[in-house]
Amino acid sequence: MKHSPKGVSIHPDPQALVSTTAARLITKLVDVQSRRGEATVVLTGGTVGIATLEAVTANPARTAVDWTKVNFWWGDERFLPAGNPELNSFQARQAMLDPLGVPAARIHAVASADEVDTVEDAAADYARQLAEAGAAEQLATGFSAVDPRLPRFDVLLLGVGPDAHIASLFPETPGVRTVGSTTVAVRDAPKPPPERISLTLESINTAFEVWLGVAGNDKAGAVGLALAGAGEIQVPAAGARGRTKTRWLIDQAAASQLSQRLFDSDEPDAGDED
Repeated sequence: MKHSPKGVSIHPDPQALVSTTAARLITKLVDVQSRRGEATVVLTGGTVGIATLEAVTANPARTAVDWTKVNFWWGDERFLPAGNPELNSFQARQAMLDPLGVPAARIHAVASADEVDTVEDAAADYARQLAEAGAAEQLATGFSAVDPRLPRFDVLLLGVGPDAHIASLFPETPGVRTVGSTTVAVRDAPKPPPERISLTLESINTAFEVWLGVAGNDKAGAVGLALAGAGEIQVPAAGARGRTKTRWLIDQAAASQLSQRLFDSDEPDAGDED
């Protein structure tokens, strides 16, 4: 394979993948802040997602970003009590948010199981937070939003499961079929815990850039199907698309089932949107 297909960056191993993704994220945030003053990132959990945050914390270039002016949201969360180490938000705080001194007002976590009664309540509360942030942003900037129910997402990070799920949108489940809502409550996730809160695919696709970080042989089939154009109901990862860029950031193992026809084009990505 002499060239990566459009929007795909292949790295020799997971360590190279996370360090490069971290450097790329820092560069992107510096660029967005230089143009807009502040930036917004949607975080993901998982091995690659959290390792990427740890790599940001360890990167000396992190000081180029004003972390007091970066807003953080999550693509999905597990419905568990506050402080549970399995929470994506708990892991992100340990890996990056606390070490970098991100203000609490910039961290928009999903309500935990001891803050609201049901997973549906948590999803509704998260939708409310998103809508309030979107309205405040429009009032402050005067710019019309992609979706008035949401703030602007500059970069949205995703992992991909062996079954090709993204966030907590699993194949052939009601969550991946949900339309007309910004969030969805999941009660029967096929991996523990079964109760989760997720952005819908509609919300994910309002992001200006969507980055999918994937490592490992067990993800190769999912990556191959998604990049071959499979349907999003069966392969949710195939439905994740940024408005200006969709980046697949993968290691060699995850790339092992990519079709050779994907490597025929080495065109640049679409330009950034201001």
